[in-house]
Amino acid sequence: MKKLISLTMCAVITAALLTGCGTKSNTSLGKNNDKLKIVTTIFPEYDWVENIMGDKAKNAEVTMLLDNGVDLHSYQPTASDMMKIATCDMFIYVGGESDAWVDDALKDIENKDMVVINLLDVLGDKVKEEEVVEGMQEECETDENEEAHDHEDEDEVEYDEHVWLSLKNASALCGEITEQLCKIDEKNAETYRANFAVYDNKIKELDNKYTETIKESEKHTLLFGDRFPFRYLTDDYGLDYYAAFVGCSAETEASFETIVFLAKKVDELNLPAILTIEGSDGKIADTIRANTEKAKPEMLQLNSIQSVTSKDVKNGVNYLSIMEDNLKVVEEALK
Repeated sequence: MKKLISLTMCAVITAALLTGCGTKSNTSLGKNNDKLKIVTTIFPEYDWVENIMGDKAKNAEVTMLLDNGVDLHSYQPTASDMMKIATCDMFIYVGGESDAWVDDALKDIENKDMVVINLLDVLGDKVKEEEVVEGMQEECETDENEEAHDHEDEDEVEYDEHVWLSLKNASALCGEITEQLCKIDEKNAETYRANFAVYDNKIKELDNKYTETIKESEKHTLLFGDRFPFRYLTDDYGLDYYAAFVGCSAETEASFETIVFLAKKVDELNLPAILTIEGSDGKIADTIRANTEKAKPEMLQLNSIQSVTSKDVKNGVNYLSIMEDNLKVVEEALK
């Protein structure tokens, strides 16, 4: 669902941007003691930057805008958020439909030296279109205006935004972030590249663990009684999947047909688990389980890394630890 910024928000944003004009240029970095300012929208971007910068992050201001558990699809920027973007040296965002607000925000920013990284643009043709698979419920239409709008945009391609859930994507994106950091902070470029090499090796090691674990698994299908933001992960390792909704769906109620279809798939494939994502109330998954006829499957949860808070960060949560935990869940679901 596209996000539209209200007229009131536009006025506030404009004021914030005008206030932020005339800030330092990136060209001054490395020539004096200016503090590097980096703004990220979501946790994976934030954690990648922290790992690439290493100890240098202590002398920088690295901001995660979505730090209170609100996920990408529900986020709307505040005036404070816009001020941080307007005055930063580097801004990193996903670039999907949920980030539609960014285009309007960036065009009014006078800090033309700011480095902007759009994850979808970096990945290029590796970005996947959102797909509706067999049994999956499509978005409901709520009124005639929405139907008309959707009809007008029916040829518009919707891309799957959840690119961070692929370790292969993470490697490529961290590489791009590293190179851009090196350009705006040349005096620390050697450190950034060295840190990236170490971190990228950890990413690739975990990627190999996924490959080997899934290769040895008895099953090769995951079934979600929930939204499904894991297409990049399943495609990376050749897994099949079924789900109630696409990853960006706003739906909360599944149809009778969807429930029955997924319950029959659990029985047909003798699946040991039904999956949900973090924050789910589990009602749809419970209903699917109640409608299976064979032995009742486990209820497991995969973390789509969309609701990590600043408190979680302080408690030591990191991107690779979450992906490690996800691997354990995937292994259990494929037994």
